Amino acid sequence: MQTTQVDYFPIIMQLLLAVGFVVSTIIISNFLGPKRNSINKDKSFECGIESVGNARIPFSVKYFLVAILFVLFDVEVIFMYPWAVNFRAMGFEGLAKMGIFMLLLIVGFFYVMKKKGLEWE
Repeated sequence: MQTTQVDYFPIIMQLLLAVGFVVSTIIISNFLGPKRNSINKDKSFECGIESVGNARIPFSVKYFLVAILFVLFDVEVIFMYPWAVNFRAMGFEGLAKMGIFMLLLIVGFFYVMKKKGLEWE
């Protein structure tokens, strides 16, 4: 079956409506909203605490490394859940594939441990 340009019309229409709604809402709120600027209003404010010093302090790379590793090892659960639900239907082949997946995951985990990626200094 060959698709034509007419088949994409609903998708393009939905995209145009969504973008049009967002743009029109921003423009209308800009015209209708109050415009009161003052020194006190334009100051940085967070959680009721006065800002002191520069906000551009560097974070340790370890923080980002742990965050990325958490996401990496946490995503494994997304792949394990469908496997666990369909465990009986997949049979031995599914068990072997999940074993390979878990083996690769454990190898990756030991690699991270060897490189001391999860140790704070």
